[in-house]
Amino acid sequence: MTRGFSGRVDITPEVLLKAYACGIFPMAESAEDPGLYWIEPERRGVIPLDRMHVSHRLARTVRADRFEIRINRDFDGVLDGCSAPGPGRMRTWINLRIRKLYRDLFELGHCHTVEAWRGGELVGGLYGVAVGRAFFGESMFHTATDASKVALVHLAARLLAGGFYLLDTQFSTRHLESFGCVEVSRHRYHQLLEQALTGRADFLAVPAEPPMPGAAALAIVAAASESHDQRSPA
Repeated sequence: MTRGFSGRVDITPEVLLKAYACGIFPMAESAEDPGLYWIEPERRGVIPLDRMHVSHRLARTVRADRFEIRINRDFDGVLDGCSAPGPGRMRTWINLRIRKLYRDLFELGHCHTVEAWRGGELVGGLYGVAVGRAFFGESMFHTATDASKVALVHLAARLLAGGFYLLDTQFSTRHLESFGCVEVSRHRYHQLLEQALTGRADFLAVPAEPPMPGAAALAIVAAASESHDQRSPA
């Protein structure tokens, strides 16, 4: 079950950041509904950054640099892509208020995009919010095979390089489970969130330009996984 708190009060970017720090986030019923609802899942999706799984097939795609990965280049394009109907998603929850709120967070440097381009066209990507050492993934899309998956690998590498502790996916799906996403209880999530809100992280610790090569992104993810394996008991 998920707690939903309805509300039509004015939500500022500052209020939104405080909400994330408390473990809640807004959604809308549909693009046409102007109302927003605060959501707090009882079970939260999290991808442990030091245990992210990248399949051999996807690793080959990432390493081949089939997509040019750009950071924060086309925020509106990513929102358009995430709002468009797609496989398994006939409706969107991204309404005009959501767009404005996250555009404001983008301008403040708290919202970021990871974008997959091919032939000068945006073909996939994701966006999310950074607070402290936590990154809250909001939505992703693709119009080319593997584009959003490659973007997610690059996101994980960037978070690891920047000192992030928590990658919150809000909910777990079969797609995300293939990357190692797990569900944690609300109590456990708040423990992780409290830890992630201490200290600072830098989403741009790896400069956006030139684009990070796929081999470099994979090396960062693999190094974190190897470090975790060495710390774990046999």
